[in-house]
Amino acid sequence: MPEPTKKSGSAFTKKPKSLQVCAGSTAEFTAETAKPEFKVKWQKDGKDIQASNKYIIKQDQTLHTLIINDASKEDDVVYSVISGTSKVKFEMKIKGQDGKDEKPGSKPEAAENNESVPASSPSPEPVGELKDEAPVSAPEKKEDEIVTVITPPPAEDKEDDLATSSPSPQPPSDDTSDVQKHIEIPNDSLPESAKGRKDSVWSLGEAPPDDIDKPEDTPRSTLLIEKPQSGSVTVGGDITFIAKVEAKDLLRKPTIKWFKGKWMDLASKTGKHLQLKETFDRLTKVHTFEMSIIKAKDNYAGNYRCEVTYKDKFDSCSFDLEVKEVPEVLPSIDIRSAFKRSGEGQDDAGELDFSGLLKHRANREIKQEETVPEEDVWEILKNAPPQEFERIAFEYGITDLRGMLRRLKRMKREEKKSEAFSKKLESAYQADKGGKIKFVVELADPTVELKWYKNGQEIRPTPNQKKYIFEHKGTQRILVINNCTMADDAAYQVMAGDEKCSTELFVKELPVTIKKELEAVKTTVNERIELECEVSEEGANVKWFKNGVEIPREIRSRFRFKSDGMKHTLVIEDAKKEDTAVYSAMTTGGKSEAHVQVDLKPLKILQDLTDQTVRLGKSLVLHCEINPANVPGRWYKNAQLIPGTDRVKITHRGSSHKLEIENAGVDDMGDYTFVPEGYSVSLNGKVHVTDPPKIHLDSLNYPENTVTVQAGNKLRLDIPVTGQPAPRVVWMKGERVILDTGSRVRAESFPDHSTFTIDVAEREDTGTYKIVLQNEAGEDSAQLKIKVVDIPDPPQAPIVTEVGGDWCSMIWETPLYDGGSPILGYFIERKKKQSSRWMRLNFDVCKEKAFEPKKMIEGVPYEVRVFAVNAIGISKPSEPSKAFVPLAVTSEPSLLVVDEVTDSTVTMKWRPPEHIGAAGLDGYVIEYCFEGKDEWIVSNQELTEKTKYTIHGLPSGEKIFVRVKAINAAGASAPRMHPHPILVKEVIEQPKIRIPRHLHQTYIRRVGEVVNLLVPFQGKPRPKVSWMTNGQPVDQTQVNIRNSDTDSILFIRKADRNHSGKYELTVKVENYEDKATIDIQIVDRPGPPEIVKIKDVWGENVALEWIPPRDNGNAEITGYTIQKADKKTMEWFTVIDHYHRKSITVSELVIGNEYFFRVFSENMCGLSEEARVTKDSALIVKEGSNYKNPDYQEYDFTEPPKFTHPLVTTIAVAGYNATLNCSVRANPRPKVIWMKNKIVIDNDPRYRMFSNQGVCTLEIRKPCPFDGGTYSCKAINDLGEAQVDCKLEVKGGVTFYELLQKGVPLNLISKFLDENKGSEPQKE
Repeated sequence: MPEPTKKSGSAFTKKPKSLQVCAGSTAEFTAETAKPEFKVKWQKDGKDIQASNKYIIKQDQTLHTLIINDASKEDDVVYSVISGTSKVKFEMKIKGQDGKDEKPGSKPEAAENNESVPASSPSPEPVGELKDEAPVSAPEKKEDEIVTVITPPPAEDKEDDLATSSPSPQPPSDDTSDVQKHIEIPNDSLPESAKGRKDSVWSLGEAPPDDIDKPEDTPRSTLLIEKPQSGSVTVGGDITFIAKVEAKDLLRKPTIKWFKGKWMDLASKTGKHLQLKETFDRLTKVHTFEMSIIKAKDNYAGNYRCEVTYKDKFDSCSFDLEVKEVPEVLPSIDIRSAFKRSGEGQDDAGELDFSGLLKHRANREIKQEETVPEEDVWEILKNAPPQEFERIAFEYGITDLRGMLRRLKRMKREEKKSEAFSKKLESAYQADKGGKIKFVVELADPTVELKWYKNGQEIRPTPNQKKYIFEHKGTQRILVINNCTMADDAAYQVMAGDEKCSTELFVKELPVTIKKELEAVKTTVNERIELECEVSEEGANVKWFKNGVEIPREIRSRFRFKSDGMKHTLVIEDAKKEDTAVYSAMTTGGKSEAHVQVDLKPLKILQDLTDQTVRLGKSLVLHCEINPANVPGRWYKNAQLIPGTDRVKITHRGSSHKLEIENAGVDDMGDYTFVPEGYSVSLNGKVHVTDPPKIHLDSLNYPENTVTVQAGNKLRLDIPVTGQPAPRVVWMKGERVILDTGSRVRAESFPDHSTFTIDVAEREDTGTYKIVLQNEAGEDSAQLKIKVVDIPDPPQAPIVTEVGGDWCSMIWETPLYDGGSPILGYFIERKKKQSSRWMRLNFDVCKEKAFEPKKMIEGVPYEVRVFAVNAIGISKPSEPSKAFVPLAVTSEPSLLVVDEVTDSTVTMKWRPPEHIGAAGLDGYVIEYCFEGKDEWIVSNQELTEKTKYTIHGLPSGEKIFVRVKAINAAGASAPRMHPHPILVKEVIEQPKIRIPRHLHQTYIRRVGEVVNLLVPFQGKPRPKVSWMTNGQPVDQTQVNIRNSDTDSILFIRKADRNHSGKYELTVKVENYEDKATIDIQIVDRPGPPEIVKIKDVWGENVALEWIPPRDNGNAEITGYTIQKADKKTMEWFTVIDHYHRKSITVSELVIGNEYFFRVFSENMCGLSEEARVTKDSALIVKEGSNYKNPDYQEYDFTEPPKFTHPLVTTIAVAGYNATLNCSVRANPRPKVIWMKNKIVIDNDPRYRMFSNQGVCTLEIRKPCPFDGGTYSCKAINDLGEAQVDCKLEVKGGVTFYELLQKGVPLNLISKFLDENKGSEPQKE
């Protein structure tokens, strides 16, 4: 990367630009210094400019301005601005009335030097180093040529005409005193047809079209605040193009692309000759993008483009680069010195290194021995065989053999002669917009079919079309394009048979000039202004400026823009004085200016303001009339601006101006002034407001003008009063006048209110007070009541009227004095008699004069007292009540029911009282009464403590009522009475089965789980119970049945699927019976699907299909789980679970892998134990390339189960865990089943089964002698099965009696004992 050029400090941060102005107009030049203390002086033709009416010099901090009024031909000279050692030159060109320059030969010049630049310098390159790298004067150009600046101008000057810019100097060389020599080198990188052509690239004098490669239908927005400018550089020099983007409204960095021509993206071309750089200034929020071209070559010239994009925003800029030939050429080049390597091992080894010829030439003496060789080395190399190249290079001292061979190869390359074309198209063509262009080729064979293409699309001749014209002249084929537009700017091809040649057409848009200039306008305010100009092209884009600032095209603006063909008009509605300015219209090829002067009309006062006096609350109107009628104005009160409000209305109708104030107040008094806008004249008037005295008691918001104050507090009343002048205030209570000199009660007067104060309020201060106001305008009076309130007196001692177990009832009387405020309620407190701590019973005031304290302890004496509450506070407590002790009987017994009835007895049952109390419960008394009588007979003479009692000696057939009372020390409780009469006679109760709610639905259990159903019923005498299943009695060898007087139990220890069905329970009492049906469903896991097929394989997808399983596990199939496995690893991965359909498409498979698939069935018990695997595999093949895998003979690893380590007979200790272990080998993986005495062990919490790497373990938790027996382990797979057995003996444990106490059935106990006897070793 080249070393950046060092820049010297400049005093100027903004430099003045050269201008073109019309004769008689005003020119303004602005310069900005780095610091405000820098002194600046302006010069004209090297002479200092003094401030005068023609030359106005201004300074505002760092901003310095030179204004030249009434520009004339004598002002068309060179100006300069100087600050310290920094100097900037610029020009002002004067245009005639026709818009042409008065001095056509002159060119704008802007240069800032520390030392002067000779005016006769033929080259723009500086001899010495410039201070600020400012542009220097350019050599004379042709009339149509555009002068360019390498260093881009500031953002505010980016709309200036390109003709006002100057070329930038090149970076100075390392030794500025050396005279640079240049070498002419042929450009072998360009074709011969393109060398020296002006139309192959955009020349500096022709601006490229603005819409080159512009994306269609893309919204344009201005992102670039500084665009790269066209420039020129000499061969071997460096140049930098800069683009800046403001990032204040951007959330991230914008994207920038640099192009050469139309399509060449320069991002991939970076290297030693091209470098791209990006920087970001966090203070100014500006992104800076730089494109540096290092050691430029002549083929670098051409059109470049910069594109910036951010989201939906887009901006682009085109610029040109001109590479100038070095004017001085050496007579000859020594091939041996040219092909010496510039550096060993460097990236540019092999490239031509002319730095030694261009730099330090003046200080170097050419060695005499390095003379031009007499032999032509190129001719020797061309005629020599390749094997001699190394010898020749060594002989003539050529060290860079590789670079020499590349150059020789390019020299030997000859252009292949075309077989179809005798003359091809040029590499590029150029045409003006609206003109026409001819493409001409000559064919070697005129019979060959010829086709023309535009951007790859064939151009076909169509009837009545004058756009494209095809001509044949002998062997010439001509394509004529008429009326060229920007859409014709494209790449064109012509095909002759299989051969083609290409070219590019560049359409240049001609600049738009101004044919009719703007005319100066002088008018007055509120008039309509129209500025009209005429341009050279219809529909042209014309920009309007005011004092050099572009006028925005907004919807709601006084500026309107009209366009009618080539006429463009700027309309200013309702002109104002600030519209006075210089207006200009600018096009791409010209600019026209005109001065607009807006003056005020003379003011005439038709009616002046007058002094007014108004009553308070009335309307105030101030009126005046002036001419002209449409002049607005402002109203002031005491030099303060009056804004318009709902109360203050400002109106302007014609020449009349009014100020209306509704409900005038004292604040509205003062001096009023009306000032017409834009005039120094003012109209004055005074307003005076009168007001009789008035007392404003309503503002105090006291109900009925009554003020309440608490005794002992301070009372201060501020009564607002009004009146003009200030009234006299008198306070009175009765006939007594209250003075302002009083000690405790006093009254004071102020201009806007009166104050009445009572320092310490007493009950005697209660009464009616009168206030009287008097002034010259009248009198006013009002009355005010003052009420002094206090806390009430304490109530009298409360009276306890009733006592319960933990409560009591109390009442009290109202206090004798309520404190002047109504009693709001009462607070009640209680305490134990022997305690001194009182406890409040209510936190919300009790509004009644009665209360029931609760939650007291029985047997403990209590006292209560009362507080009275009003709005002021709480009174002192009353005297305590007499002591009382809470004590209560128990509550009534509960749930009194008939237990049994015979012909002479009735047995009753009940439950104890819910609340017994501190006195306890001594017993119960049972009473009965015959139906139709009121006499209650006590059945038990002594208290019974039981909750069941039989009444004996009752006559058969009679009906009796029965009640029970609970007795304790406090007495008898309320009786609990049976609600219905009881018939003394034994009754047959019909059987009734009461099925539990959960058995109304299907009772579902899994295989191996316990089924235990309890079905209650009722009936007397004891009913007969029977169970049926499927029309047959239940087999009690498989199902255990236990019946009682009130219920029946159906018990299955290990449910099996054959236990499923409908069980019918029948309960019968004599000729009555009741039946109930219970549906039992025993479910298990389902079997695998029947067949799983691969229906189709395409891309990365496989379609599967399967048939539901035959065995659904006695439950509905709820879904399927699909898994896949790579054939290489056979590790299964779940693709989807809980899938309900019977076909699926598996996607996103890896290309090149081969997959197997398997499917599990699923019901409410879970997944099937096994899965159905596809017989075939699915190979995922990449589309377009089928690879056939080699056919390998796979080894068969499958084998039936085989136990490699059998079970061992074990003796275990009761209460300690025991384990049985064995190992099995099989492929595929077998299913392991554990059995005890040939019964499968499944879902028994006392057993835990493990299987890891073929090792099978059965753990028996805390075994007992019942767990002893023969245990088996069976392994099953598709190829077979195997089984091993062992015996387990459990020592210790329980006896026959303990087993019987635990509820083990007798048949199981006997079976267990028989097994233990058989397992004991026989004695010899």
